[in-house]
Amino acid sequence: MENIEDIIGGKIGEGLVKMGEMTPDQVKTVLQKQVDGDERLFGEIAVDLGFIDLDVIIRYLEQ
Repeated sequence: MENIEDIIGGKIGEGLVKMGEMTPDQVKTVLQKQVDGDERLFGEIAVDLGFIDLDVIIRYLEQ
């Protein structure tokens, strides 16, 4: 069974791909970091890796 973090991360990742802000491979990279023990939120990791900036997360959340 998936945990809630995986479900939320998958949904935000899917949304960001649909928006054209991230690639599927970038989403997989972020999700793998979470699986490997990074406890940060999806957006925090994606920003830290330089895949997106904070403005993208804000726009996603406003939708």
